[in-house]
Amino acid sequence: MDTSRLLADIGGTNARFAWQARPGAPIEDVATLPCAGYAGLDDALADILQRLGRPAPRRCAIAIANPVLGDLVRMTNHHWAFSISAVQARFCFAQLKVLNDFTALALALPALEPAELRPLGGGCALPAAPMGLIGPGTGLGVSALLPDGRGGHVAVAGEGGHVTLPACTAREQQVLAQLAERHGHVSAERAVCGQGLVDLHAALCALDAPGGPPPALTAADVTAAALARSDARCVEALEMFCAFLGTVAGNLALTLGARGGVYLGGGIVPRLGAFIDGSPFRERVEAKGRFRGYLAAIPVFVINSRQSPALRGAARALDAC
Repeated sequence: MDTSRLLADIGGTNARFAWQARPGAPIEDVATLPCAGYAGLDDALADILQRLGRPAPRRCAIAIANPVLGDLVRMTNHHWAFSISAVQARFCFAQLKVLNDFTALALALPALEPAELRPLGGGCALPAAPMGLIGPGTGLGVSALLPDGRGGHVAVAGEGGHVTLPACTAREQQVLAQLAERHGHVSAERAVCGQGLVDLHAALCALDAPGGPPPALTAADVTAAALARSDARCVEALEMFCAFLGTVAGNLALTLGARGGVYLGGGIVPRLGAFIDGSPFRERVEAKGRFRGYLAAIPVFVINSRQSPALRGAARALDAC
């Protein structure tokens, strides 16, 4: 019997694929394809199977940056849309599991090695306690892993990146007013993602130089200038990004009682290195009035893995079926 499985972790920018020969086997042949290079998921799946030189396996798990609420999946931060049943029929998958990418990443948390986690303050993670997960990339993913009372865990499939973003300073209030003019509702994702960093920088420029030409910087440009400390406004934008992330992460920790730790995933935070250590991030996590001491004890970890942990989570989701 064919026990191999195709695994995928699909974000708004990149689609990562991998092969697993059987349940529990190493994840291998990891390849990354640009989402913009394909008209749809079907084309990317067909291409990766051709590159691997393998026929479609009987089982496939796809972690995708989008809520999965039924058969039709339409990505929030990319143009791909597909029917789960149609994809299953085209590739003759006996089993196709499609789940939110941060739900998959949450499932992978217990399997992460200490070397894949960089601590950002707090105490020790308590076993059998809820774990929070948040991560900015193309969007802002949020999930959690909750103990099921039987020695296992249940991953939360939510859309916490779209909660309303609060301001904690007058400067932040001014920036959020700028974002509100553009977007109406200002969610956490509007500021804490790649495009959000660009918008924070543009809002600061508009506040400090009204009527000036809009900046033409990408998220990578703003980050590079901030890390090099070569542009004060880029530094402020990235520090505000980290502050907003800390505020939302602290809210998540309180909501969940995440004494098992809060984990930072996504593609942006690992690239910041020590910048986030010196930013307002940790102070904002703990700045919750009477619950400062409660939050000070909760550890935060940056997920720093060479291989997409969501692929491991996708494999675990297949194992549970």
